[in-house]
Amino acid sequence: MRVGVIGATGAVGRELVEVLGRRRFPVTKLRLFASGRSAGTIMPTPFGDTVIEEFSQEAARDLDLALLAVSGDFAKKHAPGLVAAGVTVVDNSSAFRLEDGIPLVVPEVNAAAIGDAKLIANPNCTTAILVVALAPLHAAFGIKRVIVSTYQAASGAGAEAMEELLRESRRVLVDGAEAGHDVFVHPLAFNVIPHIDSFQPNGYTREEMKVTWETRKITGLPDLLVSCTAVRVPTLRVHAESVTIETERPVTAEAARAVLRAAAGIRVVDDVANNVYPMPITATGQDDVEAGRIRANPVFGDHGLDFFLCGDQLLKGAALNAVQIAERVPALRVPA
Repeated sequence: MRVGVIGATGAVGRELVEVLGRRRFPVTKLRLFASGRSAGTIMPTPFGDTVIEEFSQEAARDLDLALLAVSGDFAKKHAPGLVAAGVTVVDNSSAFRLEDGIPLVVPEVNAAAIGDAKLIANPNCTTAILVVALAPLHAAFGIKRVIVSTYQAASGAGAEAMEELLRESRRVLVDGAEAGHDVFVHPLAFNVIPHIDSFQPNGYTREEMKVTWETRKITGLPDLLVSCTAVRVPTLRVHAESVTIETERPVTAEAARAVLRAAAGIRVVDDVANNVYPMPITATGQDDVEAGRIRANPVFGDHGLDFFLCGDQLLKGAALNAVQIAERVPALRVPA
């Protein structure tokens, strides 16, 4: 299969290449596209050293699959043309997520939504990590409302953001200077910033509203009550989420653990007696989302549950989920 990664030099693009190799995706020819600045350079891949090409519609028209790790504006400009040329497109940006007729997919939750679509949207990283846990809990107990606070790593803002966190941390620790900032609105080193994306008229940020809008679409629950507070924290990888749910039917921590243990894409990490619970340091590089600190919520009584999630947002929140979508596209399946 002729596969192209567009935006191959960014943090998500590089992960896409690695995930394709690790999951043994049937690649007969891999093509890597980026801006003119990177064109001509060689990138090592699981499929051999590959020369990076400058992207153009004409150059990418013969692909079977295009995995987009680009901005929303770029995706809006170029994805429709690729689809018109017969290319299946999985887009990691926010450009098409909420458009009617374009499936927004987390395969463990709603793979059937792919149908015969040639353009499929990959959700926001925070949403993807959240819904793999919400979906099985909803199936078992029904969910009336969700309150979530996120602790999102620097890499959610891209490779330059990771570099800034490392550089400014060194500035504080080695030089004894104050941390600066270019990528973030405030210094992130030794700080947390309760502000991701632009503020909306309702006082929430767009990042927070994405969690509400996208969770409703993926789960097929258009009236689900969701409130999110998104916070950037000084870690390099993995988004953590503190989640409270109110359920329609009674729920216990023991029953919830059993449901999550049986769910695809979730690994229950919950042994507080031995200080075992989800953490970014243990979830880094892992495909499954860690779930732990599972306990009854005293506010909602036997209809409430609290739990903590950690998921590698460069994997389940982006590259892994995109490749998992491609694996489920009927037109791309290789006969056994």
